[in-house]
Amino acid sequence: MKLSYVYILKCSDNSYYTGVTSNLNKRLFEHRTGIHPESYTFTRRPVHLVFYAEFTNINLAIASEKQIKKWSRAKKEALISNKFDALPNLAKKKFK
Repeated sequence: MKLSYVYILKCSDNSYYTGVTSNLNKRLFEHRTGIHPESYTFTRRPVHLVFYAEFTNINLAIASEKQIKKWSRAKKEALISNKFDALPNLAKKKFK
C-alpha cells in the first residue's frame, strides 16, 4: 500500500504552504534546499514542517490539500495545533 501525504510548512515569512506528495522526506528536502527556484517556498526558506497527514488514497489526499489551501490562517493553525473541535466554528462566516 502506497502512502500519500498532505503537509503544511511554516515559511520564514510566517506564511503557510500546503502541499501533497507520495514521498514526504524527499519533498521536504526539495523545499529546504531550494531545488525548485520557481516554487512558493524558494524565497521563503527556511521552512519547517508543522503538520502532515497520511492517506492511502492519493485522490483523497489531493482533495484534502485543495480544501486546506482554501482555509483561513486561523483554521490552519487550529489544525496544526490539533484543536479539531474549533474547526467547524472557524468555517462559519461572520456576519456583521
